[in-house]
Amino acid sequence: MPKVYVCSLSRLPETVAAAGASHVVTLINVGTPVVRPASVAAENHLFVGVSDITEALESHVLPDRAHVAQLLDFVRAWGRAQPIVIHCYAGISRSTAAAYIATCALRPERDEAGIARALREASPSATPNARLVALADEMLGRKGRMVAAIAAIGRGQDAFEGEPFSLSLE
Repeated sequence: MPKVYVCSLSRLPETVAAAGASHVVTLINVGTPVVRPASVAAENHLFVGVSDITEALESHVLPDRAHVAQLLDFVRAWGRAQPIVIHCYAGISRSTAAAYIATCALRPERDEAGIARALREASPSATPNARLVALADEMLGRKGRMVAAIAAIGRGQDAFEGEPFSLSLE
């Protein structure tokens, strides 16, 4: 079964190439230039313009239900024939939240805590955006278990940029 890869903006081209990914999800501030790798068709690239915040802040885009719905629709439509790459600016917060959300959505029978532990093992710096996780938890009917699982793994190690990693959907 294909994997969900996570990386920073600066590592996007090499991660897509190394993974052989067919789909890309970008979660980044509105106006940030992002060049879609040439190997990824335009219709296989989702751009979600959100800031890495958990509360409203002037001149920033607070993640909301519509953003999470876009993500869920896109990953559910991904055929899983090839890997998907999810990235944000640093590969630490928005992208790790989205990878966690995608894994929970695509594998509803899997335990949220187990997925969160796999996330931590794969990325010591992962600090999933709490707002994205909370919105998805509600939308997926996980009854607070996603939020609790991410809280249990705690904040990741400090880093300017996360190292690329993958999560298995198995």
